Amino acid sequence: MLVLFDTNIILDVLEKHLPFYDASRTVLESCVSGDVTGYIALHSISNIFYILRKHYSTADRRKLLLNILDLLQVAGTDHENVRNALKREDFSDFEDCLQDECAKQIHADYIVTRNINDFSTSSVPAVIPENLLKILDNYT
Repeated sequence: MLVLFDTNIILDVLEKHLPFYDASRTVLESCVSGDVTGYIALHSISNIFYILRKHYSTADRRKLLLNILDLLQVAGTDHENVRNALKREDFSDFEDCLQDECAKQIHADYIVTRNINDFSTSSVPAVIPENLLKILDNYT
């Protein structure tokens, strides 16, 4: 199963956001077991690096993200993906639209996010971590 992890799932794990931490961590760990092939959008890396600046040094942020990249592959966007995202008026948040474009490009089965309402018009189905865990229970 191919899954694109939204930025908020990674931040939930790195910053131990309660009450979201446990489910986000468990779904991310499914990449270790091989049940999921996980991806992160290229732009999520720079967003996370920036967001974590308040609590972590540059060296620590680099280390945290390198650890994430041991679990997840990077899904990039190209010129056409960005153009498509800019043309799409069905997303109110451009960053979420880029997530969808990245997920389409890698042929993801799901986008795992805490904010499924933001992906109501997504080409790739969006699920919360708890629901992905239920799907995985039925999948394996």
